[in-house]
Amino acid sequence: MLNEADLRDGAAATDAVPAEGNSDTPRTSRRLLLGGSLAALGLAAGGLPRLSVTSPAAAQGAPAAAPAKGPQPFDYPGKDKGLTLLGDRPLVAETPENLLDDDTTPISKFFVRNNGQIPEPVKDVDGWQLKIEGEVDKPLTLTVKELKSRFTPHTFRMVLECGGNGRSFYTPAARGNQWTNGGAGCAEWTGVRLADVLKAAGLKSSAKFTGHYGADPHLSGDTAKDAVSRGMPIEKALEPHCLIVWAMNGEPLPHIHGGPLRLVVPGWPASLSSKWLNRILVRATPHDGQGMGGTSYRVPTVPIVPGSNADGKTNFTDLTSMPVRSIISAPANGARLPAATREVALRGAAWAGDHEVAKVEVSFDAGQRWHAMTLAKPKNRYDWVRWTGKITLPSDGYFELWARATDSRGVAQPHVATNWNPQGYGSNPLHRIAVLVG
Repeated sequence: MLNEADLRDGAAATDAVPAEGNSDTPRTSRRLLLGGSLAALGLAAGGLPRLSVTSPAAAQGAPAAAPAKGPQPFDYPGKDKGLTLLGDRPLVAETPENLLDDDTTPISKFFVRNNGQIPEPVKDVDGWQLKIEGEVDKPLTLTVKELKSRFTPHTFRMVLECGGNGRSFYTPAARGNQWTNGGAGCAEWTGVRLADVLKAAGLKSSAKFTGHYGADPHLSGDTAKDAVSRGMPIEKALEPHCLIVWAMNGEPLPHIHGGPLRLVVPGWPASLSSKWLNRILVRATPHDGQGMGGTSYRVPTVPIVPGSNADGKTNFTDLTSMPVRSIISAPANGARLPAATREVALRGAAWAGDHEVAKVEVSFDAGQRWHAMTLAKPKNRYDWVRWTGKITLPSDGYFELWARATDSRGVAQPHVATNWNPQGYGSNPLHRIAVLVG
């Protein structure tokens, strides 16, 4: 939760021009906190060399924006007041890492991400309809009640993660809500396999991609526009853990999380997991809906200069599997420990998109030495890995604890956010917290 500007002078990220198809609003980045910012503790760091300090807004010729108000408390029915409001149009809130300390993320602590307006709740939940059409032999219109009775239900505990999670760690600031690590949660989802429903519709040989639609209105209120409509290759859609769900943690799917029906596409950006799901279009060609193409949920295949005004037309690809990430959920950032404390117990979580978590390590000396943590066994594929461990501190004083996960390919979290892109996707640097002993 620390970047060069924070260390140098406590400067906050400023608003940038939102990209077309991305209604995120940048907010002030969070810093390591210990009764105040690091700057208040008199800490500083030398400048890091970089090729460009041009902001995305300046790169597009936009006037300089006024400083953002910064993260605000989140006050929403049924939600923990510890969540942080990142934007109210659309409504977006993240979960501080210390609140992600449960094996199964409670609904009250689950992050909120919308792309458009929130539709009105429906009274007849079982009567909600889903259409399956396009490159299928038998187009289907199924109610929630029919989904429940016709197909075998499954429950999996799986991570759902916003594609922009970690965006605030990019320098210069990328467009969008300035997530730290809290745009993720791991709930138990109950529903039917998307594959079973697609197969019941009879996939044609031309069925290569999907396109997803929900009932959420566009922010502008224009009924001709979708708030977001993304799609994926048919191979991912047929994975056995992709679900059409109606329950979350054993309760009816809350309206704010897409009830009565949503997709859950684990391991990939949560924008694919359409809320208020009412239509799936099976396609012969890649989907071209809102949130597809350009720089929307896409990352460079050839690294670009940070701050570049890239349009995504060349050398960009869709973000698919989310990168490996770990968080420390206890102690909390800014914890003060009694004098003479030497052994510190740690807890956290790690996940790795389509891949498995191979190891988690923690350092208290800026990565000079790493200490292996103990990993718990996940319940199923796409569940996060809960980890625990202890470190022994050499003295009283101020320490930064760094957590680093490595996935099953041997790919570890970087020390800083890499592969800068205009909309800030795929940022997964080490999680860093501050503690003070004595």
